[in-house]
Amino acid sequence: MEISRTSLVVIIISVVSCLLQVKAWHGQTYCGGNAHPRCQLQYIDCPDECPTDFDSYSQKKLCWVDCFNPLCMAVCRGVKPNCESYGAVCLDPRFIGGDGIVFYFHGKSNEHFSLVSDHDVQINARFTGHRPVGRSRDFTWIQALGFLFNTHKFSLERTKVATWDSEVDHLRFTIDGQDLVIPEKALFTWYSSDKEIKIERLTQKNSVIVTIKDKAEIMVNVVPVTKEDDRIHNYRLPEDDCFAHLEVQFKFINLSSKVDGILGRTYRPDFKNPAKPGVAMPVVGGEDSFRTSSLLSHDCKTCLFSGELAIDSGSVKVKNEYTLLDCTRVASSGYGIVCRK
Repeated sequence: MEISRTSLVVIIISVVSCLLQVKAWHGQTYCGGNAHPRCQLQYIDCPDECPTDFDSYSQKKLCWVDCFNPLCMAVCRGVKPNCESYGAVCLDPRFIGGDGIVFYFHGKSNEHFSLVSDHDVQINARFTGHRPVGRSRDFTWIQALGFLFNTHKFSLERTKVATWDSEVDHLRFTIDGQDLVIPEKALFTWYSSDKEIKIERLTQKNSVIVTIKDKAEIMVNVVPVTKEDDRIHNYRLPEDDCFAHLEVQFKFINLSSKVDGILGRTYRPDFKNPAKPGVAMPVVGGEDSFRTSSLLSHDCKTCLFSGELAIDSGSVKVKNEYTLLDCTRVASSGYGIVCRK
């Protein structure tokens, strides 16, 4: 059977394309036609620590390149928050402030609290929880985050699930009152129409970075309370809810010297953290000061948000002397390290 010249050309192009794609899977990533001119249609070598840009649950880092940066350099990006570093809010809930001090804030189930409040940004959290019979307070975790920035109101939350399934995405998004669907594709990026909010999936499911332009980057991961956690801490969870919750890590780019909120105030130069040193579980109170009426409200007693750009000669300029990209070979390095001075 004879093959026409046109068919042969098509076959050759297909084979070459497949070979190039295989090459990309095993040590390179690709910038498409919308990239910076220097990066357009280029395959870029990945570091040895993260040889692929494929989503893998066993992979702690992904190969990533900013195709709009003329350097066209691939780096390793962590896919989960570093719960042992600055700006982390994990577990039930355990905070690490901008001052590096660890503290717990219990809050209350189904209530909302201000995490960060500045003149031009407000970040709230909705707490979920469980109170076993005979216990005086709730066990709590962070179930949702709400963001107010300029004219935008954005939220992300984990959906309730009885039994954890890592093959299912448990994140739900809204923007300005409308549901937002983010395709389940690793490194897929969504922008608001004015480019002031960016959401990027780090893996296909349950892990994203939210960027508020010139203000903050927030890494979010959804995890369940495991049966082992339940046993160790005696949570006594019900059978119909594994209390999936958010692990979060914040990187702040520019905060005023008057910033407030449970986490935000720890970035003030003059803040004295009330957490008691040397205590195994230093709990910080203040629920009444930080409580908001809803996830997207800014009506707490200490809230500063006005939606207007603040003029503050004493602003805390958090320099980009670090990155949310962990490319160092040092396992403890990670997203969210802040140099305050």
